[in-house]
Amino acid sequence: MPYTDLIGAVITALAVTFFSIPSIIKISRIKHLFDKIDERRSHQTPIPTLGGVAMFAGLLFSFTFWASFGQTNNSQYILCAYIIIFLIGAKDDLVPLTAFKKFAGEIIAAVLLVYKADIRLTSLYGIFGLHEIPIWLSIPLSIFVILLIINALNLIDGIDGLAASIGLLACMAFGAWFYLFGKMDLAILAAALSGALLAFLHYNFVLRPARIFMGDTGSLLVGLTMAILSIQFIEANKIWQNNWSIQSVPAVAVAILIVPLFDTLRVFTLRAVRRKSPFQPDKTHIHHLLLEIGFSHRQSTVILVIANLLFIVLAYYLQFLGTSILLFLLLALAMFLTWLVFIKARQKSSS
Repeated sequence: MPYTDLIGAVITALAVTFFSIPSIIKISRIKHLFDKIDERRSHQTPIPTLGGVAMFAGLLFSFTFWASFGQTNNSQYILCAYIIIFLIGAKDDLVPLTAFKKFAGEIIAAVLLVYKADIRLTSLYGIFGLHEIPIWLSIPLSIFVILLIINALNLIDGIDGLAASIGLLACMAFGAWFYLFGKMDLAILAAALSGALLAFLHYNFVLRPARIFMGDTGSLLVGLTMAILSIQFIEANKIWQNNWSIQSVPAVAVAILIVPLFDTLRVFTLRAVRRKSPFQPDKTHIHHLLLEIGFSHRQSTVILVIANLLFIVLAYYLQFLGTSILLFLLLALAMFLTWLVFIKARQKSSS
């Protein structure tokens, strides 16, 4: 399949999303469907939160139009998972759901992907000295990884452009590799989300002030796509097949999503230590710390995207180290850099 199909997928998703958003903004203003203003919000004016609806339309239309579904097994179950995530996100954007109901819906989508679409991890690739794992461990581990990635992208959606930019960067990394490796349906999925995110970023990040947020509909959609691409990326590299095969593939996959993954694990750990619910919102995320230092939304987003890009480059060139060593190095570096940001934020707040 030629690369022109990838370009077509990007353009199709971009066009559908781009031309849908103005109508969604208009409807949101008429029906007063805005993001609530409280002490956790960085914005002081009401902004529509249904950008994810346009992204969903752009992604699914483009993917179903351009993909052949020849390599994407049980694609109907993947589409079912997308619909579940869309309904959860849209409901939460319109009438906030409890954390339990939201998490329950995410579990259903994850179970569909693992049990029916067979999107699951089958090896630990040397982590803890383990390689092939039995199915009784593979299933819960895969569900956990999917839930972790979905919520990581959801939780990092706290400032203009951040979740969308990280998602776009990851789509470009995964999509380029799937194309070179010959996994065209997955490359088209990444391309379709890239187009939807580019259109959304025009209204959320390029235009000032932001015209719309992606809401939970968008962030959950991005998270689910990242989960699918990540697991398929890891599994596709299980057997060395050509010059594009990746060594230490779980560590490289973590590097591609290092900012949302590490920040989520760090924040969840802090909340557990303080005996708080891991889903209780606060302002301890890395983007909040950067805002506290004095950076703007744009500056904070650019800093974190560049940092994520550098982690990807570092992991790619150090993949020969082995999964365990490279994973430790990446997490240690992320911890050190976050500590520096934390110290600077504390100094700023106390001055």
